[in-house]
Amino acid sequence: MDQDTTKNNEDIELLEDEEFDAPGQDEQIKKMREKLRVCEEEKKGYLDGWQRAQADAVNYKKDEGKRLEDLGRFITQSMLSDLLPVLDSFDLALQSLQQPGSGSQSNQLEQGVLMIRLQLIDIFKKRGVAQIEVIPGDEFNPEKHESIGEVESDKSAGTVAEEVQKGYMLAGRVIRPARVRLAK
Repeated sequence: MDQDTTKNNEDIELLEDEEFDAPGQDEQIKKMREKLRVCEEEKKGYLDGWQRAQADAVNYKKDEGKRLEDLGRFITQSMLSDLLPVLDSFDLALQSLQQPGSGSQSNQLEQGVLMIRLQLIDIFKKRGVAQIEVIPGDEFNPEKHESIGEVESDKSAGTVAEEVQKGYMLAGRVIRPARVRLAK
């Protein structure tokens, strides 16, 4: 410090604060310290609770991610289990074509293909997949239909003339729109 500051500090006279020496002041200080201690404990409790809640949220996210991953694997396994008999039917149809002298091969092939188609339809129905019904003359619905062109037709212009590829829905949501040609 420089000398001017030291000199000024020596000139300062300290006055006693009358309030400081008030009776019961020690008791008030004890109460304030106790309140401060209680507040510090509450603060620590709230902070600990918040940190636990944060850790719980992180753990929940991890657990949910793992649960969804397991659910995805289960669904995939279940779908594949349903499709394996269809593959078996394809194998049987191919084997019957390779056997000599086993009657009308085209008839057996037709029956095998129809059986496989029915199995697939059953699997899709079981999973909640529904075919989008398209009737020539229906109004074009861009939510359910995909136009791939126009053809001459006796139907009203802009309506569905013919279905080119079937569309499907799952639980009310379009998973593939029906591909259609519109009437000119």
